[in-house]
Amino acid sequence: MRKLSISVPADVAERLERESNDSAYITQAVRDRMRLDALDAELAHQGIPITEQGVAEARARRAAVEADWSPERRSALRERVRQHTLDAAGSPCGRPGGAWLWTGW
Repeated sequence: MRKLSISVPADVAERLERESNDSAYITQAVRDRMRLDALDAELAHQGIPITEQGVAEARARRAAVEADWSPERRSALRERVRQHTLDAAGSPCGRPGGAWLWTGW
């Protein structure tokens, strides 16, 4: 372990003050970011670069789709997912209908 002294903006400091263990919170946040950076690097290696423009376009497309969904449609989908999860939890291997998934040896 190493002890660090860092400066953060007021809003970040206020958020950290609500944590029982701010070091653990910061450590997890940095590790999460490291995983995202590694994913970005792997995607770029595979020929799929992640750019700010691409992220902005994807967010805009998602917002447009979500805007078209009524609250009823969103609620119905949530209920289908909830029911599917409950059905899967009660079946062998956690799969709907008790289906076994053989993945080979």
